[in-house]
Amino acid sequence: MKDYEPLSGVDAAWLRMDEPTNLMTITSVLVLEDPMDLATLREIVAERFVGFTRFRQRIRPSSSGVQWELDPHFDLTQHVRRSALPGDAGKHELQEHVSELMSMPLDRNKPLWDLELIEDYAGGSAVIARIHHCIADGIALVQVLLSLTDEYFDPSRFPKAKSGSRLPSLIRAPLNAAKKAADAASVLINEGAHSIVDPSRITHRAKQGLSLGAALSKLALIGADSDTRIKGNLGVAQNAAWSGPIDLEVVKETGRAIDAKVNDVLLGAVAGALRHYLEQHGDPTDGISIRGMIPVNLRPIEDAFDLGNRFGLVYVDLPVGLGDRTERVLSVKQQMDEIKASSEAAAAFGILEVLGYFPNELEEQAVRLFSSKASAVLTNVPGPRKILHMKGHRLQHIMPWVPRAGNIGLGISIFSYAGEVRLGIACDNGLIPDPGTILEGFEEEFDQIVESFGENRGDTAPSTTPPENEPADDSEGMT
Repeated sequence: MKDYEPLSGVDAAWLRMDEPTNLMTITSVLVLEDPMDLATLREIVAERFVGFTRFRQRIRPSSSGVQWELDPHFDLTQHVRRSALPGDAGKHELQEHVSELMSMPLDRNKPLWDLELIEDYAGGSAVIARIHHCIADGIALVQVLLSLTDEYFDPSRFPKAKSGSRLPSLIRAPLNAAKKAADAASVLINEGAHSIVDPSRITHRAKQGLSLGAALSKLALIGADSDTRIKGNLGVAQNAAWSGPIDLEVVKETGRAIDAKVNDVLLGAVAGALRHYLEQHGDPTDGISIRGMIPVNLRPIEDAFDLGNRFGLVYVDLPVGLGDRTERVLSVKQQMDEIKASSEAAAAFGILEVLGYFPNELEEQAVRLFSSKASAVLTNVPGPRKILHMKGHRLQHIMPWVPRAGNIGLGISIFSYAGEVRLGIACDNGLIPDPGTILEGFEEEFDQIVESFGENRGDTAPSTTPPENEPADDSEGMT
């Protein structure tokens, strides 16, 4: 990779979408079962993370716009720091701290990422990662974060160093040792990283121009969704929260009862959770539809380590106004099936690429136009099914949050890992001061879906568990 290179149009678009009320930062929490010290985390990052050149580059203006350049003052210690939680240092305190960090912009004078270690958390430790969206999309960043683990790390994925360029000594020594000792762990890289849409098929369809015109028309002409309390003026303060674990196999079995995918079942439960939230606040729900904007991966998973953004956006109407939970799941399933057969994601990617070259004012107007058609951003990323470790420290669970653009105040993230699924909420504090109510509604709704479909599950054929290193057929997710 060159020391200097321009941002792609779509990466520049995400950089310029940064606003104080909606920062384009992807925040993730990695919870470790055992305590980890700062020196160990810095050693892991030096060995396994900053070998990706992008994490040693900063943003600089150029005659053609903005470009990446190697930071001549790069200092790993400025990006990997320790922190402590107040009081009981439990889940509530961690959620409060993550909420505060979501309101803090990254320093644009340095590479746009940082890691914060909570050394004492729930008997172990927690790592909070913040990485700007212009560096990469969710699929790519999840794969890079997983490279911090013993099972996923493979230095051969690092871009080849430019002739004459030198890595900082703090990075070079452990990297050389790692290359000598590296085991080909690439067998894991495909695990759980399926897209909701097969990238090769959608790219082929887009090149042929099939339904692209219709997709663009739909994106342009779609109206706004229902006016509810989760839409409104945004503030700076954010809220972050996440649910307890849900058994992934139960989700799969439930979906099989009505020929639905994991994603259909979970988004159906999200629709029920939002219905529950409105009811708890005494708001009407009949006929209400809350539209979600969904990122869709458009890259083969083997290209994830090239970083950058390669995804489009589609809209899905969450049928909050339907009183029957089976109908809610089936409504989501029908929409997702239609999306998989369309070119909507590819069309949206083309729009994002063009926006990156627009004047700022025109881009802002376009972003606000498209974000005004939705009330939430939804993402579902299937993670590994194996337990992972960082220098022998067991990784207990992972929770990434999707950022929101424009005037969207609610982000809902679903992530599966080691046979468990968790739901994460990131939202504007003024619009949704009580995200825990949505999480409670989600857990209750899912339990009721399982109970409702229980009789049908008993009539389905037993599932065939795929080999450990192969993703399940129905574990499709969004970027």
